[in-house]
Amino acid sequence: MNAPIVVVGSGASGVHFTLSLLRKGHKVTMFDVGRRGTLPVEPEANFTELKERLSDPSAYFLGPNYDGVLLPNADGEYYGIPPGKNYIFEASHDFRHSARGFSPLFSFARGGLAEAWTGGCYPLNDAELTDFPFGYDQMRAHYSEVARRIGISGEVDDLARFMPVHDNLLPPLRLDPHSTGLMKLYARKRDRLNRNVGAYIGRTRVATLSQPLGSRSSCTYLGRCLWGCPVNALYTPSQTLAECLSYPNFEYIPGMHVDYFKLGPDHRIRSIVARPTGGGTEQEFNVERLVLAAGTLLSTKIVLLSILRASGERVQLRGLMDNRQILVPFVNLRMLGQPFSPDNYQYHLLGIGIEAGDPRDYVHGQITTLKTALLHPIIQNLPLDLRTSTFITRSMRTALGVINVNFRDDRREDNYVTLSEKTTEGQPHLEISYSPSADEPARMREAMKKVTKTLRMLGCIIPPGMAHVRPMGASVHYAGTLPMTEKPAPFTTTEYCQSRDFENLFVVDGSTYPFLPAKNITFTLMANAVRVAEAAF
Repeated sequence: MNAPIVVVGSGASGVHFTLSLLRKGHKVTMFDVGRRGTLPVEPEANFTELKERLSDPSAYFLGPNYDGVLLPNADGEYYGIPPGKNYIFEASHDFRHSARGFSPLFSFARGGLAEAWTGGCYPLNDAELTDFPFGYDQMRAHYSEVARRIGISGEVDDLARFMPVHDNLLPPLRLDPHSTGLMKLYARKRDRLNRNVGAYIGRTRVATLSQPLGSRSSCTYLGRCLWGCPVNALYTPSQTLAECLSYPNFEYIPGMHVDYFKLGPDHRIRSIVARPTGGGTEQEFNVERLVLAAGTLLSTKIVLLSILRASGERVQLRGLMDNRQILVPFVNLRMLGQPFSPDNYQYHLLGIGIEAGDPRDYVHGQITTLKTALLHPIIQNLPLDLRTSTFITRSMRTALGVINVNFRDDRREDNYVTLSEKTTEGQPHLEISYSPSADEPARMREAMKKVTKTLRMLGCIIPPGMAHVRPMGASVHYAGTLPMTEKPAPFTTTEYCQSRDFENLFVVDGSTYPFLPAKNITFTLMANAVRVAEAAF
């Protein structure tokens, strides 16, 4: 058997790339920091039962130091990371970065950033793949394969005009009463919304099981999604990593932080250099073929530091992208006074698609009706005293919802990632610079007009001053620093994500995206990784 293929990172793209190779009989060695969380407690209990059974529910839901509580801040985020998921975003003790116009998140967790995702699975269509060196026909089978592996629940409805339909789609999840009411009213107003607003509403496709798949249970509607699905119905990449570990031709090496690679005289990568996360000296490991899947920013840093070590050149990798997002809270007047039940799926069940003159300017929104999510971020942002705000919020809890509106991004030369000239403990740190496109404000205003009009037609209102523009970097849909291109150029990759600078280097995360549509890209990351593994190895 040939020398093992070395993969760096256990996120969504890394594990599906690896699983495809293992099934083809390749030997694979994966290096990973691989931080792990704790197992769910009382997995059969719903949200209310869990609060009653825990000896210290405040510590579980808010953290022992109440770090899950967000203090009032008009410019801050509405929702924080639950304390139980802090390990996903905890940086290495010696990892440093600086950023201008960007608020990045990094993950050194087993499973990567998608251990904290909300499961939205939206395939890209031909218009959104225009800048890619392939179209939807070349992705269809791989979307279907990933859907077969992870389980995607959904329905062929009005959103299918924006999202191609692939095979292996499970029946949709059960709607909560609020979502049911919105869909019924949409059915009545559908023609007017489609024709006058260009707005379409349907079921989101989510990587959450509506029926059992393998050893995983279907969703039991416990209302605990935010703190981690206790029955594994919501897919996370660590589940696929566990499947990879069952293969004898797979070696998983956690607790190692890969810093850079070394080159041989032929400009091929000869080895990688990694440090134990618990402390210790650098270690060198020989490689034949190296696959970076550490996430766009961390894979980019490995490439940058490798170039600096080999040549002394401090380059800028340009074209960094991320989805701008606006959180739009709303109140459904028809739901005021309705009884509250925690026994529902917590994340988004509905989506809204808004047409634009250019299909690439399509705007996508995820509609979440608030159920067991913590309410204090809403209470503290109401322009009233605490007692009144608490009373109002509790009274209209079942009427509350939020739309997470996503906007596309494209590669621009003034957005880049590089390494600092100054060093900390002998290591340069990552520098990130980002500026939004000149037309972004106009696109956001136009989209918000359409979102507002749609909500009004559905009997909903947006509380004044509550819409929140999230900082760039908050969506964690990073891409673009080593793009796939048809025309060869430095710091680009081929159709199969092979580096044009280092022959035996492949990059299978978002670094290689030449365009970023207004959709969660995790599903496409997985499908593209499968495509590369099947075609290039």
